[in-house]
Amino acid sequence: MVNVLIVEDSRISREAFERHLSASPEYFVIASIENAANAEIACMRNKIDLILMDVCTVDDESGLVAAAKIKRNYPHVKIIIMTSMPEHSFIQKAKDSGCDSFWYKEQGNISLLEICDRTMNGEFVWPDNSPTIIIGLAKSDEFTDRELDVIRALATGYRYEEMAAVLYMSPNTVKYHVKNILQKTGFRSTIQLVAEVVEKRLVLPKY
Repeated sequence: MVNVLIVEDSRISREAFERHLSASPEYFVIASIENAANAEIACMRNKIDLILMDVCTVDDESGLVAAAKIKRNYPHVKIIIMTSMPEHSFIQKAKDSGCDSFWYKEQGNISLLEICDRTMNGEFVWPDNSPTIIIGLAKSDEFTDRELDVIRALATGYRYEEMAAVLYMSPNTVKYHVKNILQKTGFRSTIQLVAEVVEKRLVLPKY
């Protein structure tokens, strides 16, 4: 029997995950919580084998941060990061946190039980890319990694000089990337660009 902790801010989603897992005799939901900050406490109080960890939880608590802490203190616990957000950096951040698998909740390519089974069998299940969304006239997969870095810096509120320092490039190179991004998207200003990428959750700076 695999003891599962669900960390998900949506009550409807938590209940749906509980129903799916209850359909299998292999899994037992030992706790279901809405705040990632409480996940490590749950591990202290219970024998947890598997955590389904949402990236964005209540009070802006990051599941990625919580996962990294749990992996340091409870390395035997398997963690599947879950999200419906297309934020491009989440996959790499989850890998850096030591997570075992990554699941896009609304993609439908793999079921919840399948990814749980494969993860518990020692497999690392990762998507190749984040979901593609439309930003202005461009598809999100048309942006280079460097352009995505610049978009994230813009959404964080950095000025060009600050972006240059953070991204280790010259201010002129930053301006070059911004010009290319605006040409691809058809936006006339970075204000329009930032509003679109944040609304569509291509970047979520706080996570």
